[in-house]
Amino acid sequence: QVQLVESGGGWVQAGDSLRLSCTASGSTFAYYAMGWFRQAPGKEREFVAAMSWTGLSTSYADSVKGRVTISRDNAKNTVYLQMNTLKPEDTAVYYCAADRIQFRTKPAELEHDYNSWGQGTQVTVSS
Repeated sequence: QVQLVESGGGWVQAGDSLRLSCTASGSTFAYYAMGWFRQAPGKEREFVAAMSWTGLSTSYADSVKGRVTISRDNAKNTVYLQMNTLKPEDTAVYYCAADRIQFRTKPAELEHDYNSWGQGTQVTVSS
């Protein structure tokens, strides 16, 4: 397992952009697919985006496709979530997560495929 710390959340207006970061401890970060999930008030946590350990494969939820980009910098043990054209419905706590197995080439979209989670970072988008 790796330990994860998110940052970059905040309060923005609709149409603005934010970049979330998630930094991992440990030397094996590069071997894990990484994902971003979010949980809005009163709702279940949902998948946002994921990237394979190689960085060659990505997956996005339909609700964010075209507005969000996941990327990773293995030299910095960090995965990013660039969010553009934010909407009020993007308001949520955003969590990054590391895959439970190494070397997954197709990024997973289900929570149970991840076993390391950050503490979350709040994103609030006002209309």
